[in-house]
Amino acid sequence: MARSDLRRRFEEIYLAHYADLLGYVRRRTESPEDAADALAETFATAWRRIGDVPAGPSARLWLYGVARRVLANGRRAETRRSALVERLGAELGQGDDRDWTPDHEDLDAVRAAFRRLGPDDREVLALVSWEGLGSAEIATVLGCSRGAARLRLHRARKRLTKELTRAGVDMARYGVRMPALAGGEA
Repeated sequence: MARSDLRRRFEEIYLAHYADLLGYVRRRTESPEDAADALAETFATAWRRIGDVPAGPSARLWLYGVARRVLANGRRAETRRSALVERLGAELGQGDDRDWTPDHEDLDAVRAAFRRLGPDDREVLALVSWEGLGSAEIATVLGCSRGAARLRLHRARKRLTKELTRAGVDMARYGVRMPALAGGEA
């Protein structure tokens, strides 16, 4: 099938089933942003697998199946994140933070690495580390979806890690406390 035919077929499927799928994911998600993320992922899958989408009314059922798996994947990811947050909280609760003091040189290196990040990276890291916000709250502050907020946070953490590694900071020594070392300079 020619690319223009594939595109036309996708557009027909999209137009015919968008409203039904939007209702399906909206009834199964907590926010319009989560619904939009699930809907986008569903149609992205349909585009990638356009040759697998059945013709006629069966296409809607196929799309429902894709949406169901997209939503299930999202729930599993959220469960993993929640479990990680609980585990890290328990680990931090066991440690005695009163005895924990960073090296002065490390503290300076962390602050310098933080300042080298772009303003968007500094902001998302500050929201999670200093303000204690979760991805849903960060999404509200930034005016984006939870998925976009999680992605921004992930990328910002990777860029901070790269800067810290360049500076020779032993990040294993500080673990989850690392973002807090940068101080209150957003």
